[in-house]
Amino acid sequence: MKQKNLTATLRCVTRPTSAQADKIKTFLKEKYDCSDVTLNIEIDPSVRGGFILHAGNDEYDWSTRSRQEQLTDQIKAARDKALRMKKDGTLMTILKEAIEQFEAQAATNEVGYVETIGDGIATISGIEHAMYGEVVVFEDGTKGMVQDINDDGIGVILFDTDGLIGQGTKVSRTKLQAGMPVGPDFLGRVVDALGNPIDGQGTIDSEEIRPIEEPAPSIIDRKPVTTPLETGILSIDSMFPIGRGQRELIIGDQQTGKTSIALDTILNQKGKDCICIYVSIAQKASTVANLVNTLKKNDAMDYTIVVTSTAADAPSLQYIAPYAATSLGEYFMHRGKDVLIVYDDLSKHAVAYRTISLLLGRSPGREAYPGDVFYLHSRLLERSSRLSDEKGGGSITALPIIETQDGDVSAYIPTNVISITDGQIFLESDLFFEGQRPAVNVGLSVSRVGGAAQTKAMKKASGSLRIDLAQYREMKEFTQFASDLDDATKRQLAHGQVLMELLKQPLNHPMDQADQIMALVVADANLLSDVPVDQIKDEETKMLAWLDSEHSELAREIHTTGELADDLKDRIIAAAKEYRGLEHVSHS
Repeated sequence: MKQKNLTATLRCVTRPTSAQADKIKTFLKEKYDCSDVTLNIEIDPSVRGGFILHAGNDEYDWSTRSRQEQLTDQIKAARDKALRMKKDGTLMTILKEAIEQFEAQAATNEVGYVETIGDGIATISGIEHAMYGEVVVFEDGTKGMVQDINDDGIGVILFDTDGLIGQGTKVSRTKLQAGMPVGPDFLGRVVDALGNPIDGQGTIDSEEIRPIEEPAPSIIDRKPVTTPLETGILSIDSMFPIGRGQRELIIGDQQTGKTSIALDTILNQKGKDCICIYVSIAQKASTVANLVNTLKKNDAMDYTIVVTSTAADAPSLQYIAPYAATSLGEYFMHRGKDVLIVYDDLSKHAVAYRTISLLLGRSPGREAYPGDVFYLHSRLLERSSRLSDEKGGGSITALPIIETQDGDVSAYIPTNVISITDGQIFLESDLFFEGQRPAVNVGLSVSRVGGAAQTKAMKKASGSLRIDLAQYREMKEFTQFASDLDDATKRQLAHGQVLMELLKQPLNHPMDQADQIMALVVADANLLSDVPVDQIKDEETKMLAWLDSEHSELAREIHTTGELADDLKDRIIAAAKEYRGLEHVSHS
């Protein structure tokens, strides 16, 4: 059914002739299927030439300024293309072709106006066809992302709160999803959630813009997790192995060493052809600066990208940071690379999303989180996978971090993320304060990929480790009430103490896997049981250094074969006995 009348506004410098006005009315009648058009004409010198036509929520821009912007954009795109081709000689040719082929078109857009603004959230009326996640542009150049769609308008989160936006400000659709610039030049850089460099090292040349929200790879496009991603942390590599393409949660109270485990894992990827991305969400800028300095000191920034949204940033930037970083990781994954991504931490990410949702007026659920908070993290973590060979064989391994309150793993967000991930490493405050660092609770930690992501050598060396530690914990509690112990119990306690000491590891000192295996073999053979508890770690360090210098063929064989044959195991034990014998001689 035709609408009877449409009122449109024409802004121009020179009043149109009757023929021109009739032509515009005919266009509007056909476009909007109406019987009559009322055309209001406004003389506006700022248009400079041409005209701007407003009809309903649509805007048709045929002004001189619009055509100049179109030409500028086309020349910029041509220039970027020439620079990507790395052929300076073709730059002028490509620019010339772009200018010759340029054909200006009326820029058609759907526009709306700000109804309310505050706390980084704008509600807009008039835009009826916006998509969820679409970028909109305010007339002062500020950008935002559509986050809420209602019958009476849309809710937009702002990416920049410094703009001069007020009630009545005009907003235009872009018909583009929010994107993240990506490319190899991001390696070694510190960027914000929008991909802008914040390390003072100049601009970054990007190859393309990837949407920050991408569907996770389908089941058909994945392959099983079978290749280990070594963390360099003995307690994790031996008992809770992480494979390339796995999601392993690091969970624990504040100040229990969660970030330290992630940082050590990044440091351990040196020389292993693995690109690392560290995402900092709502942390202090000084904390991120310290982490970057540690990475630089250990020459790890060469293969690392730091994406940060500090505590001072708007909740909207904290919300999109992990998605943007994952898009960056997907760029490398689809080129056959292995990527490790650390989300530090998703508790703060959930809080940022809760803030946004409450400001948008969504109904609060449990702990005031919105009903779709589970989907918030499932759609993020499902993007981590190991692609099939047909898709290039790349992978993204995720280490999300969750902070608990007083060790409560049954809280809302921790249980959500535990159910999404392939296992968790639980760090316990009591163990941390006892000096057991990393403070991994062997009982509550688990890897659902397990031995599939271990080398045969590590699987054999760590075979009985978890059982020995479980028996030690049980025996230790039981013997608190007993004064007289038999020899077998004493030996079991001594062996457990040696294992607990071996699992201690200083910060920023990831262990080579061959060293881990040799340490486990030596401990399993009870060659360190006579060493005083406070000297076990020092003795282990000296012994491994001696084995590396005097019997380097042992480590080389472990690396080459990936297996721990009985013959090799016997040679490791013999070499360790030789070292222990030399030690006894030197002490006497």
